[in-house]
Amino acid sequence: MLAATTKLVAPTPPKPILPVQTGVQAQQEEQSSGMTIFFSLLVIAICIILVHLLIEYRLHFLPESVAVVSLGILMGAFIKIIEAQKLANWKEEEMFRPNMFFLLLLPPIIFESGYSLHKGNFFQNIGSIILFSVFGTAISAFIVGGGIYFLGRADVIYKLNMTDSFAFGSLISAVDPVATIAIFNALNVDPVLNMLVFGESILNDAVSIVLTNTAEGLTRENMSDVSGWQTFLQALGYFLKMFFGSAALGTLTGLISALVLKHIDLRKTPSLEFGMMIIFAYLPYGLAEGISLSGIMAILFSGIVMSHYTHHNLSPVTQILMQQTLRTVAFMCETCVFAFLGLSIFSFPHKFEMSFVIWCIVLVLFGRAVNIFPLSYLLNFFRDHKITPKMMFIMWFSGLRGAIPYALSLHLGLEPIEKRQLIGTTTIIIVLFTILLLGGGTMPLIRLVDIEDSKPRKRNKKDVNLSKTEKMGNTIESEHLSELTEEEYEAQYIKRQNLKGFMRLDVEYLNPFFTRRLTQEDLHDGRIQMKTLTNKWYEEVRQGPSGSEDDEQELLQQSGAGAH
Repeated sequence: MLAATTKLVAPTPPKPILPVQTGVQAQQEEQSSGMTIFFSLLVIAICIILVHLLIEYRLHFLPESVAVVSLGILMGAFIKIIEAQKLANWKEEEMFRPNMFFLLLLPPIIFESGYSLHKGNFFQNIGSIILFSVFGTAISAFIVGGGIYFLGRADVIYKLNMTDSFAFGSLISAVDPVATIAIFNALNVDPVLNMLVFGESILNDAVSIVLTNTAEGLTRENMSDVSGWQTFLQALGYFLKMFFGSAALGTLTGLISALVLKHIDLRKTPSLEFGMMIIFAYLPYGLAEGISLSGIMAILFSGIVMSHYTHHNLSPVTQILMQQTLRTVAFMCETCVFAFLGLSIFSFPHKFEMSFVIWCIVLVLFGRAVNIFPLSYLLNFFRDHKITPKMMFIMWFSGLRGAIPYALSLHLGLEPIEKRQLIGTTTIIIVLFTILLLGGGTMPLIRLVDIEDSKPRKRNKKDVNLSKTEKMGNTIESEHLSELTEEEYEAQYIKRQNLKGFMRLDVEYLNPFFTRRLTQEDLHDGRIQMKTLTNKWYEEVRQGPSGSEDDEQELLQQSGAGAH
């Protein structure tokens, strides 16, 4: 019996070594990669100039994502005309590579969103945020996926099997937070409601990716001989492992980074300190992907934890450097993705089916409604800050789709090829529909709400600003520059007996353990470091060709006014 069993176990084949390209082939690959990098940087540079013009000419009513996608469409059309005239062939360079998105472009966007989060409101509303992001996204995915599956079985639209339908429902449920937050900032809504939507949008991306990976995992395993209930349980187990395993890995990495930078004092060498932060920022992504977990979920939680603990162990110079670098890199990555989204209209082979597209748009809007309205009514039973019907409508209306559904649709390994083309084409149309139509309808909606909100809001109507970049450039988060001595920390949290749950645990035990309590000497050194940098900049400006006595006097007066 033992011998028979042994025969059934096949030896594990050795992992194949990828062939190394040499000679002419390697040179051609290098040239192709070089041109792709050049083309991507050129696209980003043109988009930066476009965003600058939007800010310069105060076109605040136009969300930057809408402008960049529109520019991408125009560039795609221009390249198509050039190719038709046989003047050049940029087809390979303008093709968007999903691996580049998941390895290079998405991690900085997700990490920055977690790092720039206002933790106070986030942790106070963590229950509501998780309800919207996990259960709400799952509801939307099941409604879209189930609707497509049953409509296909009824021969109303193109027929997809259950796992492919669920994969598409999962990827199209990722909501882009940029325009949502622009709407809420423009309306000056309650900060708690703002945090609910922003937190849901951030976690929603990671949940959507994990759900899509779950569906892909079920597709790879042949589930034809397994019942529907067993398939559901297997999918649930896979999702829970990915979600909680990745979140735990990211949290652990963030806490280790806090302890390392607390006990190894790199504050006097900001370049080493900044280098260590960059390494810890990308570390959980590589590790999670290497052990078959979700790198995006890991890097999101790592960003939240590093911002909450590690950031306060840094010198003031590195705090500002980290914040501005992350914002810049995230902006460039986001811009690149939206531009390539516009380019993709002309660069990919498409399969368009009108009935499939229309029903998918209806299901996406209906799924968002079933997500937002019932969960909001449910939350109102437990919340002091009620979510009004007007705000529910705005939350539903602002459920724009963005970069992540587009990249996920390219990443799906569906067979036959026409199915992959149909999913890709439909995703692009839905993303463009929500960005251009719903994003373009943002301003009329704000004006409608302003009319209803009567007199106090009317004078602010002209100040509505949907430019994310301008707002980011105008402020440095005070929360991210707090350096408290032992005495100041005790004074700030003297009323901590009023805190409950995790907030109290954090203030009394976690924060003192993971963050450095500064002495007066440490604070003095930090101020000298900042003053030295400022003085060096001032000397260079004064000695520059444009420096003059009048400019110097004006600068001194402004600095004196700022000090008062």
